Amino acid sequence: MRQIWKSFRALYFASLMMLIGSGLLSTYLALRLAADQVDSLWVGGLMAANYVGLVLGGKIGHRLIGRVGHIRAYATCAGIVGAAVLGHGLTDWLPAWLGLRLIVGLGMMCQYMVIESWLNEQANASQRGIVFSGYMIASYLGLVLGQLILVVHPQLGPELLMLVAMCFALCLVPVAMTRSIHPAPLHPAPLEPLFFMKRVPQSLTTVLGAGLGLGAFYGLAPVYAAGHGMPTEQVGLFMGCCILAGFIVQWPLGLLSDRFDRALLIRVIAALLVLFSLPLVVLADVPVEVLFIVCFLAALMQFSLYPLAVAFSNDHVEAERRVSLTAMLLMTYGIGASIGPLLAGVLMRTFGGNMLYAFICAVAALLVLLIRPKAVTRLHEVENAPLQHVAMPDSMASSPLSVALDPRVDEQVVQDKMQADSDAEPESGTEPVEELDESQRKAADVQG
Repeated sequence: MRQIWKSFRALYFASLMMLIGSGLLSTYLALRLAADQVDSLWVGGLMAANYVGLVLGGKIGHRLIGRVGHIRAYATCAGIVGAAVLGHGLTDWLPAWLGLRLIVGLGMMCQYMVIESWLNEQANASQRGIVFSGYMIASYLGLVLGQLILVVHPQLGPELLMLVAMCFALCLVPVAMTRSIHPAPLHPAPLEPLFFMKRVPQSLTTVLGAGLGLGAFYGLAPVYAAGHGMPTEQVGLFMGCCILAGFIVQWPLGLLSDRFDRALLIRVIAALLVLFSLPLVVLADVPVEVLFIVCFLAALMQFSLYPLAVAFSNDHVEAERRVSLTAMLLMTYGIGASIGPLLAGVLMRTFGGNMLYAFICAVAALLVLLIRPKAVTRLHEVENAPLQHVAMPDSMASSPLSVALDPRVDEQVVQDKMQADSDAEPESGTEPVEELDESQRKAADVQG
C-alpha cells in the first residue's frame, strides 16, 4: 500500500485539490445566494448547470484530449475553471453565474478523464482495486475538507472564491511536473441507450433516482441548513457530516451487496431513506443535534443507491460492454442531477425549505414502487454473478473512464471492444490504433 501511495500520490493530490475546490464552491454559492435572499430556484439552477457541464464534458473532453494531449488538455481546463471561479466575483448577474457554472462542470469532467486515464495506465491488474480505492478516498476527503473550510472561514467574501481558484491552480502542479508517459489515446464509448434500457431498466431507474436526490442535496442542502438558523460554520459541518456518511457507508454496503440480492437491497435502502426523511418533512422546528443525526442517517441511505445500482447493472452486462454501460449510467445520473435541483428549488420556493427532504422522500418512495426484485429474470446474468461489489466515488468526482480502474472489468476485453468500435466508426482527426498481434488475441480469448 505504501508503494502504491508513493507511485500515485501526485494524481491523488490533484484529485484532492480539485474536489476541495469543487465542494467549497457549491456550498459557497448556495449560501451566498441564500444570504442575499435570492430565490432557491436560482440556487437549484446553478447546480443543474454544473451537472449539464459534467455531462457535456464527457464528449468534449475526448475531443480535446485527442487533439492536444493529456497534459495540455488538463492544464487548459484547470486554467479555464480557475478563471470561471474568479468570474463569480466580478459580477452578481445570475445568468452569467449559470454560464460560469456550466464552464466549471465541463472543465472538471475533462480533468477527471485525464487523471483517471493516467491512473489506469500506471496501475497493474493486481493493484487496480487498491488504486481505485485510493482515488475514491481522495475524492470524498476533498469534498469533506471543502465543507470544513467554512468552519475555519465562515465569512462569505470573495476570498473564498480566491481559495477555490487557488485549489485549481495547485491541482495543476503534480500533473504538469509528471515524468510519466502520456496515457494511451482515448476512444469514446458508444452509449447504446436502447440496449441498456432493455437489459438493465431497474438499474437505470435507480441511477436516475439517485441523481435526482443527490443533485438536489448538493445544490440546496446548504440553503435548507441555513433556513434552520445555522450559521455558516455549522452549515459547513452539516454538509461535511452528510458527505462523510456517504464515504463511511461504502465498505459495509459492499459486504451487504455481496451477500444479499441487490435489487432487494435497493428497495430496502430506498424504504429506509423514506423513513429517515419523513421527520425532516413533517417537523418544522428540529433541534440542531437531532437534525445532524437524522440527516446523517438519511445520507447513509442516499449515498448507497448509486453504487448499488452500478453493481447490480454490472451483474447483467458482459465485460466488453461495461465501458459503454458506465457512460450510460453517468449520463442518466447527470440528467437526474440536472433536473433534481430545479424541481426541488421550485418546491422550496413555494412551500418552504422542508420541501428539500419532501422531494428526496418522494423520489425514494417511487424507487420502492418501481424496483421489483421478482421482475429480475436473470436471463442475462453474467458468469460468477453477483460480481464483487466495488466502492464507487460519488458521480460528482468521476468520469466514464472510471470503469477502467474497476477490478471487475477485464482490461484486455475492454481494450479489444474499444478497438473494434474505433475501427468500425473512426473519429475524425484520430489516427487508427495498430491491430493486436496474434499472441495478444489468444491471450484475450483465454482471459475472456
